[in-house]
Amino acid sequence: MKRRIVIKIGSNVLTRKDGKLDVTRMSALVDQVAWLRSQDIEIILVSSGAVACGRRELQVSHELDSVEQRQLYSALGQVKLVGLYYDLFREFGIHVGQVLTMKENFEPGEQFRNQRACMTVMLENGVLPIVNENDTVSVTELMFTDNDELSGLIAQMMDADTLILLSNIDGIYTGHPDAPESELIRRVEPDRDLSSYIQPEKSAFGRGGMHSKYTTAQKVQAAGIRVIIANGERDNILTDLVGSAHDVPHTEFIPSTKKTED
Repeated sequence: MKRRIVIKIGSNVLTRKDGKLDVTRMSALVDQVAWLRSQDIEIILVSSGAVACGRRELQVSHELDSVEQRQLYSALGQVKLVGLYYDLFREFGIHVGQVLTMKENFEPGEQFRNQRACMTVMLENGVLPIVNENDTVSVTELMFTDNDELSGLIAQMMDADTLILLSNIDGIYTGHPDAPESELIRRVEPDRDLSSYIQPEKSAFGRGGMHSKYTTAQKVQAAGIRVIIANGERDNILTDLVGSAHDVPHTEFIPSTKKTED
């Protein structure tokens, strides 16, 4: 049976300091995903970046509330983001398909089964699913906390072996990542509590932060799935994590042998 990995790429990985999409990094990550697929590994990509993409494309001259802004920027940005993925993956002969979802689709029932069936048939036919929240119709109360939560739900829905959360830091530290006395926590056994080490702030361009990654990692770990938090800005991060002999910095959550259901 093929290995199946869900990879979540955060907005801070795909976005430059000026808020524009970092096409060079995006291209490098696509190269690595293509290599993983060549190793007979199924990949599901959960990609942030649509809102940031749309925000830079359109200069709005009048006031919009936060929901309207997100809807507008997402509708515009999704087209550009997926178009770029399409062009980049086409160089490797890889077909991509877009999956836009909402939180209600993960409730038990017909929508859950339909979504899982759709992604399953995509994988069976060699199509790479690219997943994001459907921000154009989601309202605040029904939104995912962030794409960390979404990727965790996808990993559980699709019975993935591993969930990789790419951020702009190497993982979870014992203090602030920039503090010289802080140490990277490499291995997290089930039921270990790291809450005292987690900083509450959110990321610059996304809705999440390390707290959301930790929360997601705990739930997915409890479901029996391995979770890795790593730095998506590092060269060859995905190929190093999956296929290289040397130890790239990251935090790994060891899957529980006693599976729980969310």
